[in-house]
Amino acid sequence: MSEQRPERVRVTSPWTERPGSRPRRTAASEIDAGSELGEIYLAALLRSQLRLAAGVLVTLTVTIGALPLVFRLAPGLSRHHVLGMPLSWVLLAFACYPVLALLAWRYVRAAERNERDFTHVVEQPREPG
Repeated sequence: MSEQRPERVRVTSPWTERPGSRPRRTAASEIDAGSELGEIYLAALLRSQLRLAAGVLVTLTVTIGALPLVFRLAPGLSRHHVLGMPLSWVLLAFACYPVLALLAWRYVRAAERNERDFTHVVEQPREPG
């Protein structure tokens, strides 16, 4: 009696690359290689962060930076007292800090979101082209 052996079959995962195909390039590899595409990715991140910083500076200028103009146009604020201090001093001493803290908190959250979005784009593999 002769037993026939079944023919051997090679089983591979459908997610592995085919032999001879080029490895997929990621945006991170483009950035590491200093390619033109990598420069475009970095420039996009820098532009988004710069736009965010400019928006925060404009908001800061409009809110806190305008206080001296408000004090100049409304000199009556100095006549009103809160806790024995002129109202203008109270605004400068106490009202500015919550605004600064809120702006800083929003800036950090938005900057982290920009970086998270950038990381998401960078980590996705690109099709070779």
